[in-house]
Amino acid sequence: MTSKELLYVEDALGHEQYFQTKCNEVASTLQDGELKSTVASMQKTHQEIFNSFINTLQ
Repeated sequence: MTSKELLYVEDALGHEQYFQTKCNEVASTLQDGELKSTVASMQKTHQEIFNSFINTLQ
C-alpha cells in the first residue's frame, strides 16, 4: 500500500470514528425515544463500517 493510499484509509477511519462520536453525543441529548433510537442505529452502522475497514486491512 502506498503512503497516499494509507492516508486515504486513515482519513476514512477517522471519519467513521467522528460520525460515531457525534451520533453518541446527539443521542445523549435527545428526548424523543424514536429519534434517539434512530441516531443510535446510525452510530451502530458507523461502528460496523469502521470494523469492516479494520477487518479488510488485516
